[in-house]
Amino acid sequence: MGSEESIEEELSFLILLADRVRKSVEEAKSFKNECFEVGKQVDCLLRMLRSTVCLTTSSSSLYERPIRRIVSEVSKNLEQALTLVRRCKRSGILGRVVTISSATVFRKLFPLLDNSVVDMKWLLSVYDVVESNNGGGGGGIVLSLPPIASNDPILSWVWSFTAVIQTSSSLIDRIEAANQLALLAADNDRNKKIIVEEGGVPPLLKLLKEGVSAESQVAASTALANLATDQEWVRQIVAELGVLIIVQVLWDSPMLVQTSVANLVSRMAENDSDAQEEFARENAIRPLVSLLLSDTLLLDEPKPPQSGKPTTLQSLVLLGVNSHEYPRTLHQHNVHLNSSLPSEDSSRGGNHKKERENEKPEVKLQLKIKCAEALWLLSRGSLSNSQRITETKGLLCLAKYIEKEQGGLQFNCLMTVMEIAGAAELNADLRRAAFNTNSPAAKVVVDQMLRIIQEEDTPSMQIPAIKVIGSLARAFRARDTRVHGPLVTLVTQLDHRNLDVATEAVIALGKFACPENFLCVQHSNAIIEFGGVSALVRLLRVSERAQLHGLILLCYLALHMGNSEALDWSKSLSALEGAARAPVSQHPLLRELIPKAIYQLDLYHEEDHPHRQSYGS
Repeated sequence: MGSEESIEEELSFLILLADRVRKSVEEAKSFKNECFEVGKQVDCLLRMLRSTVCLTTSSSSLYERPIRRIVSEVSKNLEQALTLVRRCKRSGILGRVVTISSATVFRKLFPLLDNSVVDMKWLLSVYDVVESNNGGGGGGIVLSLPPIASNDPILSWVWSFTAVIQTSSSLIDRIEAANQLALLAADNDRNKKIIVEEGGVPPLLKLLKEGVSAESQVAASTALANLATDQEWVRQIVAELGVLIIVQVLWDSPMLVQTSVANLVSRMAENDSDAQEEFARENAIRPLVSLLLSDTLLLDEPKPPQSGKPTTLQSLVLLGVNSHEYPRTLHQHNVHLNSSLPSEDSSRGGNHKKERENEKPEVKLQLKIKCAEALWLLSRGSLSNSQRITETKGLLCLAKYIEKEQGGLQFNCLMTVMEIAGAAELNADLRRAAFNTNSPAAKVVVDQMLRIIQEEDTPSMQIPAIKVIGSLARAFRARDTRVHGPLVTLVTQLDHRNLDVATEAVIALGKFACPENFLCVQHSNAIIEFGGVSALVRLLRVSERAQLHGLILLCYLALHMGNSEALDWSKSLSALEGAARAPVSQHPLLRELIPKAIYQLDLYHEEDHPHRQSYGS
């Protein structure tokens, strides 16, 4: 029997096999009592197999995994029984020889057939519960342990829970089963592996998609989020068209559901870059951005400013989100994506909008926190998602919350901006489109980053803000020197608590002064004028990482401003000469930079020390 056979075909073969065993039992010449016992067990199996056939033909959405596993085991045991019983048809000398071995085999066969009987009873009990629920009864979830799962109780639990989610009409039982799968998945990775391998993902996605109740959708999305902790398992969700279903639910669901689903998006994006791009293709960014402003703006009913130009942050975001066509209802959203999907009642959006207005503030806040986290993890290392956020003017939305909020929402928005700026650093088109110096978004973002750098004293906030400024180094004009001072100050205020902050500030300054920056000379001059050299020399004595990046920046300053009177020549030269003898000088970049920087300093200041031999000679 191949795995490609239908369950009905497998059961039909098994019934035929059991009939052959019964016929051989009737023809037995020896071990008649033992064969009679085999016949009784096979009769019991036959009745249950026929009941299973009725079950499979009457159900349109059957969970087949436990049926196939148990049927496969029953098939092995019946084939063994058939081989043994057929031996008992022989008589004479050959029959007596066979008798010697058959007695032992019968003793081994009986427990196997007993196990098959118990497995089949367990299987029918699981589906009897489901059928009872479908008929309006209700029998709960079967948690007994069949012999086939005696060495692995989790397997029978997963089968039972998944069968209920897949086929039961009792919503209470389906919710409970989904919650139980979520608990199992949260317990350890082995449980996750079993749930995925035993086909638990499709029923959970089905429960999420149906939207029968908010509680059922939260239970399903929580279970899926607990499964989505490994790339392989995330890809199972993607392979079952899970991304499309998730985006559907994001567009139009109660707030608690959207919060839970946004968390699912975060877990999937965090653990698989392919899932990030799949979310990009299904445009998951738009509902997430719109939900960030769901309590202040009705994004599907835009009201542009009367003047024709955006005058506030909210109006700018509003125009940005609506400057591209996007669906206003779940049905419209899905028409062009998958015509086979069932349409939804367009009035649902209005109902949920009313529900959102009456939600508690803490529920609204949690939704925004999870949406911001999803945007962060979707944009991490993803150019396509970063572009989509900027296309919706999401930068302005993020900047608003960085300015006004605290805690998780502020942090997630900051991390999202950091990822977008990181993508812009590597992509000139995105940098020009999103961070043009005349762009309101760019101005707001830079203002907020500088505020955090200067006012915050928490490294977890300062470091992302510094990275944003560094990533945007090539977007700043020569006259915009307001960014250099705060960064140099962080290096100057070096102590044991902010070493990472100071080092990150040096890395950012290095991006201003590096030769790839067209305005590197002007930026280098500004860094020196703010007292950056003395701060750098001090930083070089602290740690290997700080020394590496400090030396790189110092070399850039010497190369670009070697003739500057503001450059502390003696301190810089001493630091570089000392570094040339240190292990750090073997770094590929420094191996080339340090000799050039020393030569440049010697070249412009040789007259101050006429007896000094040039490093380059």
